[in-house]
Amino acid sequence: RFGDKDEDNGDFNREFGYLKFSDYNNYTKHSKSVKNLLNKVWYQPEKFFPVDGTPEVWQSAFWVPVDKTYFEIARNLKNVELSNCVNKTCLPRKPIVVRVKNGVSANVFVDNRAYRDHLKSKFDVTPTDMESAAVALVCFQQKIPFIAIRALSDLAGGGSALTNEVSIFLSLASQNAFDVLVKFISLL
Repeated sequence: RFGDKDEDNGDFNREFGYLKFSDYNNYTKHSKSVKNLLNKVWYQPEKFFPVDGTPEVWQSAFWVPVDKTYFEIARNLKNVELSNCVNKTCLPRKPIVVRVKNGVSANVFVDNRAYRDHLKSKFDVTPTDMESAAVALVCFQQKIPFIAIRALSDLAGGGSALTNEVSIFLSLASQNAFDVLVKFISLL
């Protein structure tokens, strides 16, 4: 809805901030923003029923922590050799393993530099994906140790404006993630 009035129904909060659509409008030839009537999208925590909680009482989580032991073990993955070519198509530089403190996962594919930069400045996250949150939340709910091992298949809008690299490098990213996962398991 248009406007800034609170929409509190008990399940909604404004704790984690928002994305305001008009901040990302196209600009006119005079470099002035064209206002629109689109409101804000407020980031919300996920709701879940904990395995050891009171039946039918929700808990919520916005950040799901990785297991501290797994995160420490991941420090030893930085020297895993990764591939940089699929068939005859190669990345411009050799990929490396990087351990990051915060990532973001959602049900949208991010192929937009402005939104990627917004997520980085708002939440101090570097990678974005569409799958990790589902696994993380189930592990959190069930109290099972969790860590996400991901290989980036594209630059979330930071690559070529003409192509989305995910279709080219998805198999390479999958193989690299698998290789790192095998090494991680061997260190457990």
